[in-house]
Amino acid sequence: MNRYCLALDLKDDASLIAEYDRYHQEVWPSVLDSLRDCGIVEMKIYRTGNRLTMLITTTDDFSFERKKQMDESNPEVQRWETLMSTLQQRIPWAEPGVKWVLLKEVFSFTA
Repeated sequence: MNRYCLALDLKDDASLIAEYDRYHQEVWPSVLDSLRDCGIVEMKIYRTGNRLTMLITTTDDFSFERKKQMDESNPEVQRWETLMSTLQQRIPWAEPGVKWVLLKEVFSFTA
């Protein structure tokens, strides 16, 4: 298993943030299926203000490139992503065309 942490900003508008939260109370089944199919076994998204942090746990054979290819060939996932894009904005330092930015681990503690 692998773990990844990513970040993204929502548009800084209370009604759009509330809309994003509502959509994530009932994520479309086809989107959930696509997460499973690409090797994501757990996903959690946390929010403070308009900043999102996503934690994912994946199978050992998961790859972001494979997920991207699978997403691009899935019309329902594309529809979801288009909808989410109306609520999201890139973090200023994100590469062009990148929404979710992979975070670098800077500290870890295990008791």
